Amino acid sequence: MPAEHPTAPPARDPAGFAAFYEQHFDMVLGFVTRRVDSAHLAADLTADIFVAALEGAHTYDARRGAPVAWLYGISRNVIHAHFHGAAREQQAVARISGRRLLDDEDVSAIEARIDADRTVRQFASAHAALSDPLRQVLDLVVLDGLTVREAAQALGISSTTARVRLHRARKVLRTAGRTPHTTTHDTLLEAAQ
Repeated sequence: MPAEHPTAPPARDPAGFAAFYEQHFDMVLGFVTRRVDSAHLAADLTADIFVAALEGAHTYDARRGAPVAWLYGISRNVIHAHFHGAAREQQAVARISGRRLLDDEDVSAIEARIDADRTVRQFASAHAALSDPLRQVLDLVVLDGLTVREAAQALGISSTTARVRLHRARKVLRTAGRTPHTTTHDTLLEAAQ
C-alpha cells in the first residue's frame, strides 16, 4: 500500500530515491504480481520499473497527477514492453521451429550442390557464348538426340560442316569446363559426345 502522503520521485537524490522506493515498493510489486505468475519475473519487472522511474524521474510533473499514477504508468509500459518482446520472441521461435538445423552432412550436400550449379552456370555461359551455327548443331545432337547427319539435314548443311561445328562447340565447352569440380563437367561432356 502506498503511504498516505506519497512523495514525488527525487530526480537527483539517491537517498531520496531510496525513500521513494521503500514507500512505493509494495504497491508496484502488487501491480506486477496481479499481472504475472512467476516470482522471478515479478521481481525482475519490479526492478525494471524502479530503474525506469529513476531514469525518468526528471520527467515527473506533479501537476499531471500523483506519483502513484506516474509509477502505474511506468509499470504498465514496462510490463507491456516485456510481454510484447516475449510475443515477438515466440513468433520468431514459431517461424523457425518447423525448420531443422543443418548438420555437417547437410552442409556438405548443399556445398556440393552449389559447386555443381556453379559448373552448370559456367557451361550455360559458354553455351550462350557459342555462335548460332555451333550452338544449333550442338543442341540438335546433344539435347534433341539427332545424329550428326540428321542435324546436318535439319540445318540444311553438309554432314562434314555439321561435324566441324560440333567439334568446335565441344572444344569451347571443354575449355569452359576446366574447373576443380569436374563431376558435372564430365557428365555434360559425355552427353555432348
